[in-house]
Amino acid sequence: MNTKSDKVQNIIVDNGHSGQRLDNFLLNFLKGIPKSKIYSIIRKGEVRVNSSRKKVSYKIVEDDLIRIPPLNIATASKNIPPSSFIKVLQKNIIYEDNNCLVINKPYGVASHGGSGISIGLIEAIRNFGKEYRDCKLVHRLDRNTSGCQLISKNQKFLRICNLLLRERKFKKKYIALIHGQWPDELKLIENKLEKNITISGEKMVKVSKNGKDSITEFRIIEKSKFFTKLSCNLITGRTHQIRVHTSSNNFPIVGDLKYGNKEKDKKFLENNLKRMFLHSSHLEIKDLNLKVSCEEPKEFKKIIKISESKSFLT
Repeated sequence: MNTKSDKVQNIIVDNGHSGQRLDNFLLNFLKGIPKSKIYSIIRKGEVRVNSSRKKVSYKIVEDDLIRIPPLNIATASKNIPPSSFIKVLQKNIIYEDNNCLVINKPYGVASHGGSGISIGLIEAIRNFGKEYRDCKLVHRLDRNTSGCQLISKNQKFLRICNLLLRERKFKKKYIALIHGQWPDELKLIENKLEKNITISGEKMVKVSKNGKDSITEFRIIEKSKFFTKLSCNLITGRTHQIRVHTSSNNFPIVGDLKYGNKEKDKKFLENNLKRMFLHSSHLEIKDLNLKVSCEEPKEFKKIIKISESKSFLT
């Protein structure tokens, strides 16, 4: 569709958006306008706050007057999520109140659109109805990780969550199925992780003395002939933390296409079991009196059962 406004728009900031970065405010307000265009009009001074130029990082305050220039940009047709997808997500809501909702995110669904993905979880949720238009992700799960995903319904709740995240007051537990026999004595992994961007734009994380501190606590849930099922308690929340902590100790997560063992995966993963076996099972925020859990996906038990069957072993 054509996303355009032939006239100057003047927006007065309300209390709910006070403290937000200018670029983030405009990215949300100007839905459908390319990100590159929004950054361009800020940097060129076409966006004014109280008649002055501002940097993209400027934090807006209540009663700021934001001037947005006329925009007339032909963009691709708006991607509307299929109604069947909307229904699946609505059925997966495990908690909801006036400030937030928690969804059991299916495997294979990106948290947000981008990098060739037109519709992610958050874009779909914004199509639930009028009261969901301002929903935002509080944290992100990898596309191939399933489980508890917290969504904010308003800016005030999001700010509170961001503060609690920085103070490490989120308690997040995952279930992971790894190749091999996890040592009974390995209950904590603590090292430094460094995030790099490859030439293709892909995120890769590695253990490095130049990285940021990362800590995960591990508890064995179950051992089978080929796998160990682990409970993973995140003390810090670095990108791909559990995946790198397990793989760097030679116990890759089953089905992890980035850090895993493709040869071992080939042996076990059938068409209906092709997924990464990492699941966000518990989320607790004591300061908000919020505690939710997502059941372990059926595939976890199924792959263990198949691997121990007589037909597989012979």
